[in-house]
Amino acid sequence: MTDPKESAGAAPQQPVVSTTRAVWRGDRSFEAGPAGRTHIIDAGDGSKSPGPVETLLGAVATCSSLDVIDILAKRRTPIEKLTVNVRAERRPEFPRRVMKLELEFVIDGAGIEAEHAERAIQLSYERYCSVAASLGSDIVTETTLVLNGSRSAPVRQQVWTPAL
Repeated sequence: MTDPKESAGAAPQQPVVSTTRAVWRGDRSFEAGPAGRTHIIDAGDGSKSPGPVETLLGAVATCSSLDVIDILAKRRTPIEKLTVNVRAERRPEFPRRVMKLELEFVIDGAGIEAEHAERAIQLSYERYCSVAASLGSDIVTETTLVLNGSRSAPVRQQVWTPAL
């Protein structure tokens, strides 16, 4: 996680390039990922492994979670346990794209204040999470914090979008 302000005034940076590949393994199964670090994606009934949309939801959850972990660690209030439950509403007709994301951040950790955890989640979506920022700007994203067993009200997040 690099703060965009740190590069203000610096020479233009080269784009970060990520690569992966998907190899069809028969039926509706694919082996996906960079060489040596692959996983199976089940584009069929999803009985063997996550499907493409579930893989996308997992990517949003892990990307934002890493930001939250890092931000709270910098406050010297490290997370002891973290689970993110994701629910997506999709269009009923093709393409069945995601229209709404609901993420529940279940965090345990001594000394973490709800205000700081909420701010960490907000910063992830507004500034740092590459996966969320790569999604359509019309997708409604709501997060709920459950901190040490105490549930907060859902918050609609403003996901980063490029300045035009």
